[in-house]
Amino acid sequence: MRAADGWLDYELLDTSRGERLERWGEILLIRPDPQILWDAPRSDPRWKSAHARYHRSNTGGGHWETYRKMPDVWKIGYKDLVFRLKPMGFKHTGVFPEQAVNWDLMAESIRAEKAAEPEREVRVLNLFGYTGAATLACLRAGAHVTHVDAAKGMVQWAKENAAASGLQDRPVRWLVDDCVKFIRREARRGSRYDGIVMDPPSYGRGPGGEVWKLEDQIWPFLTELLPLLSDRPLFFLLNSYTAGLSPSVMAYMLSVLLPPRFGGTVEAEEIGLPVTDTGFVLPSGSTAVWRRS
Repeated sequence: MRAADGWLDYELLDTSRGERLERWGEILLIRPDPQILWDAPRSDPRWKSAHARYHRSNTGGGHWETYRKMPDVWKIGYKDLVFRLKPMGFKHTGVFPEQAVNWDLMAESIRAEKAAEPEREVRVLNLFGYTGAATLACLRAGAHVTHVDAAKGMVQWAKENAAASGLQDRPVRWLVDDCVKFIRREARRGSRYDGIVMDPPSYGRGPGGEVWKLEDQIWPFLTELLPLLSDRPLFFLLNSYTAGLSPSVMAYMLSVLLPPRFGGTVEAEEIGLPVTDTGFVLPSGSTAVWRRS
């Protein structure tokens, strides 16, 4: 498992009884997590001083219960990136901190390529781009990024994160679009990318009501992405929070598609967050990545 252990502004303090106690800068939040099956002692006194807790509803969704005054929006940083946070529906804050391991991986690949070929324009496509953390990491490393998400509010949030990070003038396209329709148009236009990163939802709808169901569409979607890769791509990163899409399954798909054409290697494993109280790592998602070298 790869652990996101480079954070200063985020900390997973403790886990117990289906919940996480987390520090987001100066803000303490308690959020549910279905993987936390253990009933460990809650020895950290900050369980009793959280700013807010998210409660799930038995009928779906849920709500935040606020215990202490907190800002509507606040900021945290990861290395030289800045993110604007706020409590959202379905327990989210706008950042998935475990993804820092993938931001670092992509940035490292981009910087290495730019060091070897300073004049090369490295183009990255971020699909289902959410609030733009992966986009920011690639921009900071020197890439030209195309960021696509079907939700207008998420794309606006990503722009705000870019501005907060001082990256608003970097070469980026912000697009509100259905990802499937977008890649088909890009293929017809002959567009090519040196890196592709995608974090597809288990289920979703596009701006025009298009239905996305991961288990039905992930394989044809991956095959349609192949023509968008350049002759010398750097990476292809697939991330998932869907229980049925294991790291081994994702690795198998990428191994069938990419090494026969480009060489390189495929790796897949869980990603997670160190827990301060125990020193263990909480699994928080799965990633498969192909890299040219």
